Amino acid sequence: MPHLKSQTQWQTEMSVKIIDFIISELYADMRFFHLALSSLVPKTDPALQTFATDGISILYSPERILRIFENNSRFLNRCYLHSILHCIFSHLWLRGNRGRTLWNLACDIAVEYTIDKMEKPCTKRILSWLRKQVYDKIEQDMTHISASVIYRYLCSLNEEQVLQLQKEFYTDDHRFWPQPDSRASSANQKAKNQWQKIARQTRMQQELHEKDQTKGERTLSAQLKAEKNRRSYHDFLSKFTILREELHCDPEEFDLNFYTYGLRLYGNMPLIEPVETRETKKIHEFVIVIDTSDSTSGDLVKNFLRETFQILRQREYFFDTCKIRILQCDDRVRSDTEITSLHQAEQFLSEFTMTGGGGTNFCPAFSYVSQLMENGIFKDLRGLLYFTDGLGIYPKKRPPYQTAFLFLTDYDESKIPPWAMRIRLEPEEFLSAKKITGGIYEY
Repeated sequence: MPHLKSQTQWQTEMSVKIIDFIISELYADMRFFHLALSSLVPKTDPALQTFATDGISILYSPERILRIFENNSRFLNRCYLHSILHCIFSHLWLRGNRGRTLWNLACDIAVEYTIDKMEKPCTKRILSWLRKQVYDKIEQDMTHISASVIYRYLCSLNEEQVLQLQKEFYTDDHRFWPQPDSRASSANQKAKNQWQKIARQTRMQQELHEKDQTKGERTLSAQLKAEKNRRSYHDFLSKFTILREELHCDPEEFDLNFYTYGLRLYGNMPLIEPVETRETKKIHEFVIVIDTSDSTSGDLVKNFLRETFQILRQREYFFDTCKIRILQCDDRVRSDTEITSLHQAEQFLSEFTMTGGGGTNFCPAFSYVSQLMENGIFKDLRGLLYFTDGLGIYPKKRPPYQTAFLFLTDYDESKIPPWAMRIRLEPEEFLSAKKITGGIYEY
């Protein structure tokens, strides 16, 4: 007698087939998403009303999926693609200090705007009046579209307006997104890195067929390019880590039983000496240059420095003897402060004031650092971070250390030297959600 399946088993099997069908429909219209569409592992969760993702799995209720598929299969296509785009744009990992409610809404609007503008047959829908009004506002006031920029716009709205937009743009469930204040698990970090690779590959696929792109595909391509240099400052700072040998007893490098056996057998002579050094990835020496021209905000600079020191403290990047120089510079170097401990960092922040206010020229800071190197002040300079609005004169010669320009506004890519790293930061990274929104939308 053949084994009879329960209703739950049948629903689970059918839901997997529906997921496969959704992927096939999306792939037929958007072949450049071939890697992304199959990167999430299907996982059932009866409590869900729609799709959800944690960057590793796509979660859903089989019973709910079957019901929606019967009545409106196109919605499932949109919803699945919606979750995929959240991962491609790294929305799950970029919240930082932003309020959760507004960040979730900003991400939903950014993704829905992308899907609607692509106008693919498998996801196309009629725009509501409210949705069209929001899109017109976005296109009129924003030079590029991203969740970060939309978030800033949402901060100016009242609660009633936010509720209207939540009802309009709600698509998937964000309950499984990683919390920004928790230490990332290895699986979550791996998923984040994987989606960054998928985003790069998708962007390259788009660029290969740039001439043949539709208007909607060009919208996606523009967003992928805009997101290329947007990442968490927390992650970016790790690029300035360096492998060095630090004195430390590494318990994984020797067997304690053999060690104590030697002491018992020979008195004061261990059979195997413990390895007292290990390679660690930590920052040793680097320079932070603050652009103190009129266009740079003092409060924002102070919060940037505070966040930098906080990251160093949490990640234990400091050696017992570290060396950080903080320069303030407009058209010339105005101040130079050396910090060798976290205590000095805290004292510096408590007394920090901006010095300068003239025009911006990046060259004096690089010349000053070169002089410090010639004088032997730096023995292992890892890199230089330049916090600026980007409106200045760049040096032409590449320095013998890594250099990164950290921008708070959109910048002219053509003016930045090819040897310099660059990252577009968001002011919200260095401000608390309560300060940005008045505490209304923190939770």
